[in-house]
Amino acid sequence: MDLQSIKNRFGIIGNSPALNHALNTAVQVAATDLTVLIVGESGVGKEVFSQIIHALSSRKHNPFIAVNCGAIPEGTIDSELFGHEKGAFTGAVDSRKGYFETVNGGTLFMDEIGEMPLGTQARLLRVLETGEFIRVGSSKVQKTDVRVIAATNRELLEFTQKGKFREDLYYRLSTVPIRVSSLRDRQEDILLLFRKFVVDFAERYKTSPVQLDEEAKQLLIQYPWPGNIRELKNIAEQISVLSPTNLVSGKEMRIFLPEKKENRMPMLAGAGNTTGEFANEREILYKLFFDMKKDVTELKKMFVEILQNPSLAGAAASFTKESILNDYAGTINDTPVLNTNNINNNTNTGHNNLLAAQNNTGSLPVILHNEDIQLHEEVEESLNIMDKEKELIIKALKKHRGKRKDASLDLGISERTLYRKLKEYDIDE
Repeated sequence: MDLQSIKNRFGIIGNSPALNHALNTAVQVAATDLTVLIVGESGVGKEVFSQIIHALSSRKHNPFIAVNCGAIPEGTIDSELFGHEKGAFTGAVDSRKGYFETVNGGTLFMDEIGEMPLGTQARLLRVLETGEFIRVGSSKVQKTDVRVIAATNRELLEFTQKGKFREDLYYRLSTVPIRVSSLRDRQEDILLLFRKFVVDFAERYKTSPVQLDEEAKQLLIQYPWPGNIRELKNIAEQISVLSPTNLVSGKEMRIFLPEKKENRMPMLAGAGNTTGEFANEREILYKLFFDMKKDVTELKKMFVEILQNPSLAGAAASFTKESILNDYAGTINDTPVLNTNNINNNTNTGHNNLLAAQNNTGSLPVILHNEDIQLHEEVEESLNIMDKEKELIIKALKKHRGKRKDASLDLGISERTLYRKLKEYDIDE
């Protein structure tokens, strides 16, 4: 079957090289029983690739089930996947088959595999390695023949380095990786997709398909589409329903497109790809703050050494003690620097300045004198990301008076993930 026939059959629109490469890989691996890991941002259509692989495989007449691992509560996911025996836990009034038992001979698509608890990951690895599983509450080993296709919008390799995902499971799942590119990397396909969507909505709502002028087309192409194809489809439906005319201008298009938020954060080296090492925004902030703190601390030590040993100034001789103090006073590592312009200030005045600075900042300042330099360095706080994450969770719970739902929204994580973190960090609500 040629590529265009597959696109027509599964409703895939686009001709970008990245899309064609991903489709070719899916077609080639379909005839095998290899485990496949589909990687891509949310909304790019990862599930369609799993359906293609199943439909072109020898298992096509057997069951195909899609499971969202992130939507199943941690306490029941083992039962959902592997089944349970009667009385295995509270509420287990009957025995129940899990997905690996009901889909025997077919294909199981496991979406958001990165959200799977570590305990369940170990059981999944055993199924992939040996084809064996045990129901919850049972001691009987059962066999199954299920092809697993996993998908994630996370960088699992980064998760393995943080202990959030098993490294052995990652390499077992990614026997054949397929990366589905984001819509902003397929700009040549945006107008084709938009046209397809507005035609479909015109048929649904019994209207004429909207058209775009050149300015509107350029705005559509230049928009970053963080929600990918799902977001484009929503915008197409809004325009089809709410546009007062069939010809949409650039001015009207700006009304429908969400306003771009400028990123005023300094760019980190190697952080151009938001799905790479620093995919999590909170980790980006931590990395930035820690690097800044380290750099400022080194600068502070260098300035103190120069003031103590003028011979070290060398090429920096053009910078006087006076200019260094003026430029960096009050900005070094959030620690105030008292600029003692008058060398002959008496000891009492210096002592009063020290007390005033300590009262204002809660910490001792760095005092720079031309003759006698005294240095007070605060004890370094913990830079462990897990400690910081625990601290943020505790603050969010206090802020929302123990309401998990509100705290999880404030933290930008799911309520299920928050529940898991509470257990992981042993946090009492």
